[in-house]
Amino acid sequence: MKDLSVLCFISVLISCSSQESTGPVSETPKVLEDSVEVLPEVDPTLIDSTSLGLNFTPKGTYNETKSDVNRLRSTKNSGKDLEDYLLNKIIPHWYGTPWDFNGYTAIPNQGVIACGYFVSTTLLHAGININRYHLAQQGGTNEAKSLALNDDNMRTMWGYDSLQTVMKRDYEDGLYFVGLDHHVGYLYMKDKVLYFIHSNYIDDKVMLEKAEYSAAFQSNIYVIAEISTNDELLEKWRKGEVFTVVRN
Repeated sequence: MKDLSVLCFISVLISCSSQESTGPVSETPKVLEDSVEVLPEVDPTLIDSTSLGLNFTPKGTYNETKSDVNRLRSTKNSGKDLEDYLLNKIIPHWYGTPWDFNGYTAIPNQGVIACGYFVSTTLLHAGININRYHLAQQGGTNEAKSLALNDDNMRTMWGYDSLQTVMKRDYEDGLYFVGLDHHVGYLYMKDKVLYFIHSNYIDDKVMLEKAEYSAAFQSNIYVIAEISTNDELLEKWRKGEVFTVVRN
């Protein structure tokens, strides 16, 4: 009987131990690892219109915008005035206009426009008295010569690295004409960053891009003609004098 009592006692102990091991277990606080916020990658090709200081949205009608050029020339006469008029009043109407190799529309977003005609038409509508057909039909070098008016206002560079180095070193912020191997447009430098404004044959529309990320800006040669920093061009613009197109 004594042995049986001992066995029963041991059995009870085992039973209690088993119940305790399967009973509710209190949770211990989890130690959280230090979390690191992962920020989304910023697309370097994106353009912040606010920091760039440009207007991408047209205001008023295009005819109203064009008609303002006479007042502009008579009351304001700096290169920055012409630059602002082109970049913030004339060109915004043209963004999104479809590109076509044979396009020559004079009305933004009605019809299609080739790269040369985009430049020559917007210059004409900004008060540069030039034959837009003759200018657009020239190669980039002759277009640059027609706008530069003399060799001091134009420069030829080979390769993008050379262009970028020379522009940042020797030129001030402003608006320029640029001729490439088989393409033309406006080169705009702001805070030493280069932007390309053109009728893009790759994306099939008028647009503004950072030059270093623009596939259409890749070229062996870059011919630059000063616009907003060109005193001779500005004087002819103020007076409404005719620009002679350099033709082969």
